[in-house]
Amino acid sequence: MSTQLIRPARSLQGSLTVPGDKSISHRYAMLAGLAEGTTRLANFSTGADPHSSLACMESLGARILRNPDNSIEITGVAGSFRQPAAPLDCGNSGSTMRMLSGLIASHPHTFTLIGDPSLTLRPMDRIRNPLTQMGAKIDLARLEGGQQGHAPITIHGTTLHAIDFTTPIPSAQVKTAVLFAGLQAEGVTSLSESILTRDHTEHALLAFGATLTRTYARVPNQPARLSIPGGQRLHAIDATVPGDISAAAFFLCAALLFPDSNLVLDSLGMNPTRAALLDVIAALGGRIKILTVEERHGELIGTIQVNSAPTAAAATPFLISGDLTAQLIDELPVLAAIAPYTANGLIIRDAQELRVKESDRISLVAKNLHAMGASFTENPDGLEIPGNQTLHGASIDSGSDHRIAMAFAIAALRATGDSEIHGAEAAAISFPEFFTSLEALAQR
Repeated sequence: MSTQLIRPARSLQGSLTVPGDKSISHRYAMLAGLAEGTTRLANFSTGADPHSSLACMESLGARILRNPDNSIEITGVAGSFRQPAAPLDCGNSGSTMRMLSGLIASHPHTFTLIGDPSLTLRPMDRIRNPLTQMGAKIDLARLEGGQQGHAPITIHGTTLHAIDFTTPIPSAQVKTAVLFAGLQAEGVTSLSESILTRDHTEHALLAFGATLTRTYARVPNQPARLSIPGGQRLHAIDATVPGDISAAAFFLCAALLFPDSNLVLDSLGMNPTRAALLDVIAALGGRIKILTVEERHGELIGTIQVNSAPTAAAATPFLISGDLTAQLIDELPVLAAIAPYTANGLIIRDAQELRVKESDRISLVAKNLHAMGASFTENPDGLEIPGNQTLHGASIDSGSDHRIAMAFAIAALRATGDSEIHGAEAAAISFPEFFTSLEALAQR
């Protein structure tokens, strides 16, 4: 494990282009691997997780060319994956394992999907259940103590049929697995979700030439509905992956910490199902200005400027719950890490999903807030964190979780005294350049 020293800063100044969006890179890589022709992707994510998806596509027969400028060329299999010579290694990527399961379930081979120890502990029944309803044959491992529903996953490819599925929990990965399977199933597969999750899959499918129908609820508490006909073929595209707003979240939060900060983020993904973060940043005291915005393959890409604005004291902390929690699930660790410094504090509810990510993120956030001297209350589904606190430097345990390592590197900028981030190498899962970029922008 590596340790990164973080010294306090007095502001954040400059401009930054964050790596390509991890969620979009995964989906583009998988659909390009299935499509016919050669897809060219600029600004592909530099994180380790999307490269696990690329490696799996290679094992399934796609040809991958990795260029020095982070662009990727993927020549797809034109609808027919081959039998891989070895298990498909998903690394640390739950996105790869869950979404890929839906993509390959209809192909006439036997596939085994494996991952690192962290991934092996994460729940996989959530994708087995709908895929089994479609006719898929999927075996999951039994952990010590008899608990089932985890990797390694063995998929015995077979013909799939359409279903009408309602997602039991808000999960873009489950939605994607079902849509990817439905793309190749017999009939029209429909999916309903009561809480809208990120819609990168819908945009990506349309970009690669698929037919997809989306119906959004016209009355409150009614689900949105997606329908996809089976038997479709995909065609290669040329695309630029927008900058990852989940990566940008760390720097947006850092800019909140100092009244003299001035940060410009270029080529940033501003998909409405992800941009709720910008509203929360503004509510916590950020002043955000959108400088440019355009649409590419259904995704909005823009340049924004952010600095800190005085925030009037409120009677209650800012509340993140329900739909907003689902939309911000990846950004919650860094929001929690800076919450003690905000004027009003933060309450996070309905976030039990954080306990089954790369780590138990609620527990790790609590552990590290405690180490820095913060007052807070940990609940089964979230945290309550008062504002106007002063924290001190500390020894931070990342738990080998990339978002925890980066979140507390940001919190450490405002602490009194130095902090050490143990397991800092975990940042490479999604943002290998993170610590270099942070040092370039931090003014001391």
